[in-house]
Amino acid sequence: MMLSPVRVEVPRADVVPPRQRLAGLDGIRGLAALYVVVNHVFLRAFPGYPVDNAPFWAGWFIYGRFAVVVFIVLSGFSLALSPARRGWRLDGISRFARRRARRILPAYWAALVLSLVAAWLIVSEPGQGAPGAKSVVVNGLLVQNVVLAPSPNRSFWSMAVEAQLYLAFPLLLLMVRRWGAVVMVATVTLAVAAVGIAAPHNHLVIESPPDLAALFAIGILTAGIVGAGRTRSSWPWGRLALAAAALLSACSGPAKPAFLRPNPDEFRTGTCHDAAPALLAVGDIGQRLSGARAVPAPDNRVLTEQQKRLMGLRTSAELSQPVHDLVVAIGFVRLRVDSRTYDDPKLMAAMVDAQQKVVRDCVDS
Repeated sequence: MMLSPVRVEVPRADVVPPRQRLAGLDGIRGLAALYVVVNHVFLRAFPGYPVDNAPFWAGWFIYGRFAVVVFIVLSGFSLALSPARRGWRLDGISRFARRRARRILPAYWAALVLSLVAAWLIVSEPGQGAPGAKSVVVNGLLVQNVVLAPSPNRSFWSMAVEAQLYLAFPLLLLMVRRWGAVVMVATVTLAVAAVGIAAPHNHLVIESPPDLAALFAIGILTAGIVGAGRTRSSWPWGRLALAAAALLSACSGPAKPAFLRPNPDEFRTGTCHDAAPALLAVGDIGQRLSGARAVPAPDNRVLTEQQKRLMGLRTSAELSQPVHDLVVAIGFVRLRVDSRTYDDPKLMAAMVDAQQKVVRDCVDS
């Protein structure tokens, strides 16, 4: 009796196993997207951000940026899942780029066209001029967070940041292969901290928040848990994450409103637009000298000039008191500096608080 040979199919090394879709990620993205929509409704219903003017039951809708954090971490995690199972290697950079382009660009360009039509035919974004050819090119190439141009939709900044993180993704995977995921996250975090310290109010830092790169890197690191050995992957990661979140919440204390520094073109026309240069100059000095016990002579001269400019403004009834309070707060700082007795950082903090009040009154929410 002869046995017929059995043919055994050996998988080719270059064949990539089908991707396993994690349906739960789509659900989290959907909830985050819904939260963003509700947040924008909240900002219109209760203007004054970053001050929370809403009733207590709606106050938690003010944290719209948290949804952006969720999107960025999930993006790093989902993109790195497949490479993590293959030794942190892509199946080709060009193939990766084509997949990202097919997934992102058609829907984004359709939204861009709709936003441009709305800006041209209905109304432009508050604080923005009518978009022109430069706006079309800049937004179409996803560099609106780097190149200044009137925006048809200011929400598009996050799309530009995400596209630029895609460009950095192959380099981050290379760092993981050579030095490990923890070293990669630490390197990105240190670079982010250095940028934030060196230029906290630079346009690129404000429009392209560098902390998002660190969050993207953390998402990549967490993808390694899926491809880890059985011992490490069996750790109670969910409980550890909840414990870390509880610890951070306990240590963070009450939230402090973020420093608001809009672009000059975001100030309302009229007195607010005229006051914008003085307000921004005073705010920059106040932030830079926060906690300092001395005011350099050049900064004192700038405060003197901007105080005179604010005193010469023709203010409306709405702005009269806030501007008066700011002029007085600057006066207290200058008085102590001129008498060489300035040593109380609380005076600078009071000046910044008064400046922020005028800025919030002058910027459309």
